[in-house]
Amino acid sequence: MIIAKSNVLAALRSRGQHDRAAWVDRSLPEDIDTARNAGLLDLLALDVASMTGKAHAAPR
Repeated sequence: MIIAKSNVLAALRSRGQHDRAAWVDRSLPEDIDTARNAGLLDLLALDVASMTGKAHAAPR
C-alpha cells in the first residue's frame, strides 16, 4: 500500500512531533510504500490502517 507523505507529516505534527515530521519530510519520498517502510512507520507509532481512504495500492 502507498500512503502520501503529507498524511504521515500531518499525523506526526498533530501529536506535536515536529522534529520527526521534519526528518520524514527530508528523508522519504512523496509516496511512501508501507511494506518497504513498515519498520519506520512502526517506530514512529503510525497506524497505517487508521489512514484508510488516504492510501492506494502499490503499483506492480
